[in-house]
Amino acid sequence: MSTQYTGPLQRLIDELRKLPGIGARSAERIAFHILKTPRDSALALAEAIRATKENLRACARCFNLAERELCDICSDPRRDAGVVVVVEQPKDLINLESTGLVGGVYHVLLGRIAPLDGVGPADLTIEPLLKRVAAGGIREIVLATNPTLEGDSTALHLAQRLEPTGVRLTRLARGLAPGSQIEYANRSMLEEAFRGRQSV
Repeated sequence: MSTQYTGPLQRLIDELRKLPGIGARSAERIAFHILKTPRDSALALAEAIRATKENLRACARCFNLAERELCDICSDPRRDAGVVVVVEQPKDLINLESTGLVGGVYHVLLGRIAPLDGVGPADLTIEPLLKRVAAGGIREIVLATNPTLEGDSTALHLAQRLEPTGVRLTRLARGLAPGSQIEYANRSMLEEAFRGRQSV
């Protein structure tokens, strides 16, 4: 049976254990770290958590994280609103944005179709995406879902729903990453690289 600590400390450990990737031992270590941290630092962490929950919301247009009605990307007039990159989660948006290659805007699905997890198309932000396209002005939709079974099935579903709109649909290329070696590539990476070959 696990050791039970005094009230507030045990409650902190129990709450930390609910975080993804945090087991009993990790929760205990983090809790004791917080306990020995100066009061101001510990309360700064608590304040950051409170502010995140109270001040962040979904962007009214793309469902990215935002502090106002529209996120910084949607409200930036320099962005090309005619190109919409569709991603699964805000963290995917952040990773793509860090490349500096995306000059368009985004649409965050807030998940992917995963029937085994009870997530269907109605649980995602697909309808708002279709409304954005119907409003006009969008030339291209880039399907940037993750290269997983669920991500691929989500992209296929989106392609079927978006095809009648006449908007150009593209998918992120896959295959061998620059600097990688064929001997270390798995079968699916090699298959995508071979199928996506281009003229030289």
